[in-house]
Amino acid sequence: MVTEGTLLWEPSDARRRAAVLTRFFEAVGQAGADPQDVWRWSVDHLDDFWDELWRFAGVLGDRGDGPVLADRSMPGATWFPTARLNYAENALSRPWDDAHPAVLGHREDGREVRIEHAELIDLVARTAAGLRRLGVQQGDRVVGVLPNAEHALIAFLASASIGAIWSSCSPDFGASGVLDRFRQIEPTVLIGVDGYVYNGKRHATLDRLASLTPELPTLKATVLVPYLEQDATLDGWVTWDELLAEPAEPDYVRLPFDAPLWILYSSGTTGLPKPIVQGHGGIVLEHMKQLLLHTDLGPGERFFWFSTTGWMMWNLLVSGLLVGSTVVTFDGSPGYPDLGTLWRMAEQSEVTVFGTSAPYLTSCQNAGLVPRDEADLRRIKTLGSTGAPLSPEGFAWVYDAVAPKDAPDLLLASVSGGTDVCTAFAAGLPVAAVYAGEIQTRSFGVAAAAFDPDGNEVVDDVGELVVTAPMPSMPLGFWGDDDGSRLRESYFEEFPGVWRHGDWCKVISARGSMAIYGRSDSTLNRGGVRMGTAEFYRVVDEVEGVADSLVVEAGGKLLLFVVLDEGAELDDDFRKRVSTTLRNELTPRHVPDRIEAVPDVPRTLNGKKLEVPVKRILEGVDPDKAVSTGAVADPESLEPFLAFAKHS
Repeated sequence: MVTEGTLLWEPSDARRRAAVLTRFFEAVGQAGADPQDVWRWSVDHLDDFWDELWRFAGVLGDRGDGPVLADRSMPGATWFPTARLNYAENALSRPWDDAHPAVLGHREDGREVRIEHAELIDLVARTAAGLRRLGVQQGDRVVGVLPNAEHALIAFLASASIGAIWSSCSPDFGASGVLDRFRQIEPTVLIGVDGYVYNGKRHATLDRLASLTPELPTLKATVLVPYLEQDATLDGWVTWDELLAEPAEPDYVRLPFDAPLWILYSSGTTGLPKPIVQGHGGIVLEHMKQLLLHTDLGPGERFFWFSTTGWMMWNLLVSGLLVGSTVVTFDGSPGYPDLGTLWRMAEQSEVTVFGTSAPYLTSCQNAGLVPRDEADLRRIKTLGSTGAPLSPEGFAWVYDAVAPKDAPDLLLASVSGGTDVCTAFAAGLPVAAVYAGEIQTRSFGVAAAAFDPDGNEVVDDVGELVVTAPMPSMPLGFWGDDDGSRLRESYFEEFPGVWRHGDWCKVISARGSMAIYGRSDSTLNRGGVRMGTAEFYRVVDEVEGVADSLVVEAGGKLLLFVVLDEGAELDDDFRKRVSTTLRNELTPRHVPDRIEAVPDVPRTLNGKKLEVPVKRILEGVDPDKAVSTGAVADPESLEPFLAFAKHS
């Protein structure tokens, strides 16, 4: 039986020798060292670590002669105060392997795109020149309502090259969700598509786009990408071809290290989403570190992560260019026409690093899928998982069903981080073993720890995930939060001077690894026994007949909502089986007071369960205040909970 801590995989000697991390250890005089000793050095000597990383990764720009970390306070740390660089220059000026393109794009309906490196540089230069013609200047905001295809990647790099600030969301966002984000940042140019394809259907978006422009009075121009229909137009709008019409030479404006690069958003499930500003230098360094050292990515590799342009993983995916890799994009449903779609795409594109969400892996597992029988996956050397904790059984399934039997040297790199920093606090370790349910290491340069309620560090016990020293990619601020009060309230109020992320975690002393147990603001506290929801789901979702579940503690009651497998029935026997399983596997205190069936579990557009908004609804909070429907993947999934609250 697989439990948390079961050994599942160890890298071969060849894998260890070939890892980028091994070369980094050698470069910093730590050859053969225990990785946890190197992690400790990286957080105890932040200046030395990040300076070495700059050199090892070959960051393009002027390092300057100033210190690495001029001010260590949180918030407000100042990194590389005299450095100047540009994200786009670093992404487009790597030494390229001509056998591999810059971008391989796939769409659910079969459309494919291949962009070579010289072509990508030309497209970005043309787009940047077009943006300048439309009046975009350094510091202006360029926003996109775009699918995960080449247009978003090109438009972002063009914006970054001239020092404009990028922000995007996917075209399946409702108009209110788009406006909740973009109205806050007063964009100069909007780029959108006429529609998108998802789950076998074509969805038109022209009318929705047209409704946005009057609500964004700072727009100087709107650009239309004919994504579904080649002749799609709107009066007064610039076409994508017109934007790129004039030839131009690459021109990268080198900016201060902390110059704003993009604006990401909190999930926005309650109130307006927080517009999180991150900088050129912090993202270049942080993403190079994450991809090189933890993901084992580099030149000649092909990098895929399933995402939309509204999730931070899209930003990390594009950063594959920073380390000379081919970026592989996919636009569409991962379940259409079946769950094997992404695995077959990986074979077709010769993907070497395959990233996805834990819920997708769990869906494949629950469906009985054996991906290695669906496609030749022998080229995949790293499989990334994020978005939610992956259960120990999910870890084991990867090695049982994904890793090819004749090529088992597959690193399962489970990672946990956040949009707030656009990276991982805990990540993969290519030179170390994988244990079920454990993320292999705290990320290098990240002083992550677990705190008890009194702010004391705990080990081998569950606590609040905190970061006790600055990270380069921590937010420069929230857009419009001039005095920094919202930023401090969001991360630094609980433990002054320490970043509190809002997850339950455990640092495992034997290996320096970390386990994540879900959001701390949705903790189940029953009779003084506190438990993260991830641990609860791991047990419930293994019960026969349960397809998905949501648990909340509201009004003093523990309420479990289940989505039933086809043919299953929520009767007394079913409830008894669930309760008995929870009593035996967890504690008697965590047997639900009520178990109800629902058609679907409400999730954000990024696939995260809406535990806190549902809890607020069930406690009588006005639904309009409890949740922003523009941030919900399927607003109708909330209806059963609204009805439950009304009649309880």
